[in-house]
This record gives sequence, C-alpha cells and structure tokens, in this order.
Amino acid sequence: MAKRHLEKHLTHRIGWLRAAVLGANDGVISTASLILGVAAAAATHGAILTAALASLVAGAMSMAAGEFVSVSSQSDMEKAATEVERHELETDSIGEHRELANIYVKRGLTPELAKDVAKQLMEHNALDAHLRDELGISETLKARPLQAAITSALTYASGAALPLLTVLVAPPAHLIALVSVVSLVVLTLRGAVAARAGGASVVAGALRVLIWGAFAMGVTAGIGHLFGTVV
Repeated sequence: MAKRHLEKHLTHRIGWLRAAVLGANDGVISTASLILGVAAAAATHGAILTAALASLVAGAMSMAAGEFVSVSSQSDMEKAATEVERHELETDSIGEHRELANIYVKRGLTPELAKDVAKQLMEHNALDAHLRDELGISETLKARPLQAAITSALTYASGAALPLLTVLVAPPAHLIALVSVVSLVVLTLRGAVAARAGGASVVAGALRVLIWGAFAMGVTAGIGHLFGTVV
C-alpha cells in the first residue's frame, strides 16, 4: 500500500504570524530606539526608565488599535463582497456558472471540463467556490481583527520588555552598549524564528531585521545625542 503523501503548507499561519512578527519587532526596535535616543541626550536613569515603560504601554495599545482597525476594514470588505456574490448567485446563477467556468479555462482546463468542474462545485457549495476562486477569499486567509489585535499587543509588549529589563539591570555607564547588543541579538533571533515559522530563509529573515533594527537605533541615538548637545 502506497504511503499517503503529506504536504506541510504554512499558509494557516499567515493571519497571526504577520501580526506577531510586526508586533515583536516593533516592540524591540521602538523601545530600544527610544531608550538610546533619551540616553544619548544625557537624560537621568529615571527618565530613561520612564520613557521605556511609556513605550511599552503606549506602543502595545497603539499596535492593538491599529491592527484591529485595519484588519476590521479588510473584514468589512470581505463581508460586503460575500453579500454581493450571494446576491449574484441568487439572481444570475447561469451567468455565475459561466464566470466560474471561464476562470478554470484561464487556469488551463478545457472548456468542457471547466464547465463540469464549475457545475459540480456550485452544486456542492456555490458561494464558497466563487469566493475562493473568483475573489480569493478563503477560511484560511480570512481577516480576523481580534486575533490580530491581541497578537500584536502581546508580542509588542514582549519585545519592548527586553530593552526595558536591560535598563533595569544595566550599569548607567554601559547602558547604551548593553541595550544595543541585547536588542540586536533579540531582533536577529526573532527574525530567524519568524522566517522558520513561515518557511522562509532563516539567514535572510535574520539579516533583514538586524539591518533595519540597527539603522533605526543608530538614527535615533544620533538625534538624541545631537539635541542633547544643543540643549
């Protein structure tokens, strides 16, 4: 008996993975950059700690709100498109069958086979067939606002907590160096893990996050130093 061929696709992770990666990386980069900018301006340890804590709380709330609003807009569009498609199926079933068959012809099926496939799929679940093959809306890739909001908030907070904890334990004289090193190491590891979870190149994912993180922190530290000197 032939072994069953199993394929491990990772598209089911798209909904939460994007929000998780964005939230975690933004938490580390935003908070570490803010800490470095304030520290470079010769602020007190208390001011640096306050800025880091504010970044964690405000950033997590902002990420949650932003994700919920943006993904809700996508969800609203999907619902509106679903209602339009449902109405078209109720009022012009023949035209919808022809439309679906044409889609399959463009994908390589013969006209006869395309008509037969469209007929069978519409008999099984017409709305699902049209949403998936005509509009690209499927259960796997469907927008989930609450999931995205919660994931973004939690991952942002977890990312921001690392530079914040570094501020708590680092000697003031070495604070900038330690926050920089810890943040860049964490960003590299997170980039690698995210790439692995998404089935992409681990090295490319790690380097991408590392380079942009270092750039953001360097620019912010430079601005903090400049304004601290001027003031």
